Amino acid sequence: MAWMAQDHPIFTESIRRIRAALGDTGLPPLQQQVLERLVHSSGDLSLGTLLRFSEGACEQGLAALKQGAPILTDTAMAAAAVAPMAQRTLGSAVHTVLEWAPEAAPAGSTRTAAGMEQAWRSLAAASPAPVVLIGSAPTALEVLLQQVAAGAPAPSLVIGMPVGFVGVAESKKHLAASGLAQIRLESSRGGAGLVAAAVMLCCALLQHQLRPFPAELPAPGKIGRTAGGTAFQSPAELVQLAGRQGWHPLLLQPLRQQQAAAG
Repeated sequence: MAWMAQDHPIFTESIRRIRAALGDTGLPPLQQQVLERLVHSSGDLSLGTLLRFSEGACEQGLAALKQGAPILTDTAMAAAAVAPMAQRTLGSAVHTVLEWAPEAAPAGSTRTAAGMEQAWRSLAAASPAPVVLIGSAPTALEVLLQQVAAGAPAPSLVIGMPVGFVGVAESKKHLAASGLAQIRLESSRGGAGLVAAAVMLCCALLQHQLRPFPAELPAPGKIGRTAGGTAFQSPAELVQLAGRQGWHPLLLQPLRQQQAAAG
């Protein structure tokens, strides 16, 4: 299967070590992949205790991006990180709120907050609604939440991971209470690199038009159970079925490692 050679050996080994260090997180496959990408991007294994997902958030984000949702970021850094892959794989439009921001911050506010207010007026009517990445600006997140609370359309997904110490905890608390589809990182941690890593995983999944493991698939290391009514005697058989069914190669790494170990 050609796609089995797509992952660089260093990346594959990194994910193997991250997964071993994290242990059994109990997360569904898509959420596990997000966590592993965040750890890979940050080198911080403690993120697993801080990462939060609303119900179905990953699936909603994937569906929106597949249908052409634009991506709106709070900084040029996040946009620069996301744009090459998003545009190459999905043709997604990638914007930063700074495109709508004034040259100087309004009194008592920030450029990103003012930019978010104007950006959401321009982009909220898109169908599907934008996927919003907040890695640096809690004020932009607060403005987005205020606009939605006032009746503006909701984003398809908010990846809310502003980093810092002023207004960050409050904005994340408000996001948690908003009811919006969200992937959120608690505490003062976050940043452009992390929000970019999360959305680039979505792009990678959609690039191949492949599906993640269904819920009934046995967890890595549990080969010998049944999946979809079929019994598997080896990792090789499960890898082969996964290729036929279109499950994403990033989710097959532990099975491929078992296959290699089995010879």
